Amino acid sequence: MIQNIDQYTIQRDIAHSSDDLIAFEELIVSHWEAAKIRGPVHLSNGNEEQLIEIFKRIKTTDWVFSTWRSHYHAFLKGIDPTWIEDEILAGKSITLCNIDEKFYSSAIVTATLPIALGVALSLKNSGSTDKVWVFVGDMSFETGAFYEAHKYARNFDLPLYFVVEDNGVSTYTPTEATWAKKREIPADVIHYEYKSKYPHYGSGKWIAF
Repeated sequence: MIQNIDQYTIQRDIAHSSDDLIAFEELIVSHWEAAKIRGPVHLSNGNEEQLIEIFKRIKTTDWVFSTWRSHYHAFLKGIDPTWIEDEILAGKSITLCNIDEKFYSSAIVTATLPIALGVALSLKNSGSTDKVWVFVGDMSFETGAFYEAHKYARNFDLPLYFVVEDNGVSTYTPTEATWAKKREIPADVIHYEYKSKYPHYGSGKWIAF
């Protein structure tokens, strides 16, 4: 279930299915397990339906800021899957960036938040009707960087929209154990929970600390 999504207008049809996303990710897994990827990968699984629903709200001209787990986001943004695959094979899985497609990701926790904020401010100042969507994990949501970016965006009425992808862990540590408890999701923040069959890194087994 996705919380706080109904307030966002559906902008476009998404032709992709869950099977399309899973098939693409399984292709990446095959490359990884054949040692063809010269760099780290963070795989997606279990959140296909939620992301398809969210990306119905995202225009092709909107900006999307992703995390190190960015394959599905790039795919649903409409970026050529062959380009995505080639970038991953080149070792750029955790830093997929395509400025022409208004897509940016970073492997640094919370790093995209201030950049997304700046882009949103620029769009408002220029009179653009485009929006900025920034995806973060449940660990990033608990940080001061998220709090400050969210507060500034709302106080200055910026076209910046936040999506929290909650898999319950911060790398390999349960998020609730890290913070004792999670704080409440603001009413204007999209939030969904999911559980992946893949670990934080690679395609092996989960190990929780």
